[in-house]
Amino acid sequence: MSGILVVASAGNSGPTLFSVCNLAPWIFTVGASTMDRSFPRRAVLGNKKHYEGASVSPYRLKKDKFYPLIYGASAKLNNASADDAEHCFPGTLDPKKAKGTIVVCLRGTTARADKSNQARLAGAVGAIVANDKSTANELVADAHLIPATHVTYEAGLAILNYLNTTRNPVARISNGKTVLGVKPAPVMAAFSSAGPNPLTPQILKPDITAPGVNVLAAFTGAKGPADIEDDKRKVPFAIMSGTSMSCPEVAGVVGLLKTLHPNWSPAAIKSAIMTTAGVISNSKTPIISSTGSKATPFNYGAGHINPNAAADPGLVYDTKPADYGLFLCAMVEYNATLIKDVFNVKTTCSKGGLTLSNLNYPTITIPDLKRKATVTRRVTNVGGGPATYKASVAAPAGFSVTVKPDTLKFDKDGEEKTFKVTVQATGKTATRGYAFGQLTWSDQKHLVASQIVVKNKLGKKIH
Repeated sequence: MSGILVVASAGNSGPTLFSVCNLAPWIFTVGASTMDRSFPRRAVLGNKKHYEGASVSPYRLKKDKFYPLIYGASAKLNNASADDAEHCFPGTLDPKKAKGTIVVCLRGTTARADKSNQARLAGAVGAIVANDKSTANELVADAHLIPATHVTYEAGLAILNYLNTTRNPVARISNGKTVLGVKPAPVMAAFSSAGPNPLTPQILKPDITAPGVNVLAAFTGAKGPADIEDDKRKVPFAIMSGTSMSCPEVAGVVGLLKTLHPNWSPAAIKSAIMTTAGVISNSKTPIISSTGSKATPFNYGAGHINPNAAADPGLVYDTKPADYGLFLCAMVEYNATLIKDVFNVKTTCSKGGLTLSNLNYPTITIPDLKRKATVTRRVTNVGGGPATYKASVAAPAGFSVTVKPDTLKFDKDGEEKTFKVTVQATGKTATRGYAFGQLTWSDQKHLVASQIVVKNKLGKKIH
């Protein structure tokens, strides 16, 4: 509660549900997505089929020359298992079989660049790393130590089919390049940890998403850009991926907003970024996951960051220390004395009426709806003067949403208004999973959006 907004990674354990970390509501939790830039490098087969992958390896094969293509499992040492060899684990490939070939390795367990390096150590001239089903279409451009490319799950299946149906399979790997304006973008990274919040499901996590795939970042000289032991190269910048890339981007935006609005609280800055975030890609379609399915707030939180819009959000949900105190009161583990001792926040924990969903948060999550629930929110006008905002709702499927009042009239900047949101299951409710919607306040200039996440108490699974 010292006026500092803590920005933290959501984690790289996605796309598994409940994998998100850094769960406290006063932490700004960041997921990762792609951007509209790629580093394509094609795998070209002897049957003239080609599959676009990704790589920033500086190494090249001879132009237009084809090389024998071999599956990792087919190049295994006698004492290695086929499963280990197809993943190109250390010490599994036979140099007698791999020498002079392009080796196909499956993604999983070890680093992608380590797989191509194992092929290199076995004498291969190149490598193709293919995704598994869970990582699907996610492509990461690694700085391999050998000519190599990283292809999608579907491309991998096609390449393996070619290997299995061709007597003398051959392939080549094209030279790399940079492409801008890629569509659709952003796409959620497969590795980006996902909700629901496993600790307090009433708080949506992650909070926000930012570019975290193939980011050009300052790099240490203590290790090589492939991030494996055999890489002795020294570079000042490298292409990197992870929520550890998206997190500092959001931290930078937080710093810029604090400079622009020095009197804003950490919660106000967080709210400004969340309520102005986008959920539509540059293809004018909803943001998708790495598998191609529609992403949800459990993937991207409030949405994909829009720094320019965050500079002028119109309204903010300015969560105060007292709000956090009441939130902690609603948790069984805390009482007023413990809250004062641990968080230095004075509060009075009443016996009833406190709910975790009632925290003045920029998103609304009700994971245990018993037919009907009402939450309260408070917004502060930061638009610069008098304004009138009207509410519009895209209700979650199977639920009705009522906002009272549905019009907020502000006479001056800094004025606060309170409203209530009632969510009710309808006769057509889908009782077996979460549903998603959105509340938007607008004064014809600003759009202040809050994700709504709800699940009926009768629900038994997430979909």
